[in-house]
Amino acid sequence: MDQDHFAALAPMARVIAQQLAQRPEYFITHPAELKLFHSVGDKELRRFAHEHGWRVVRRVGGRQIEFYNDAGMRWAAMRAGDLPAEGPPAR
Repeated sequence: MDQDHFAALAPMARVIAQQLAQRPEYFITHPAELKLFHSVGDKELRRFAHEHGWRVVRRVGGRQIEFYNDAGMRWAAMRAGDLPAEGPPAR
């Protein structure tokens, strides 16, 4: 993915990250947002999601794109020492 696509997707990456911090999934259904994500190929979209620790699924004939936190990727990063282990909440 070239730098132009990264720059165009950066604002959406912030929105997706904020939503995934609150919920386990985020659906893209707005036509303007879909147009932005349709401008990148499937391989680039998957790489974009992977770089942010997400999974991506295209559904409903391309009229919906779903983003999910990728727990497997997060677990592998934690085991490799790239992420801190999350302990129990402080009381």
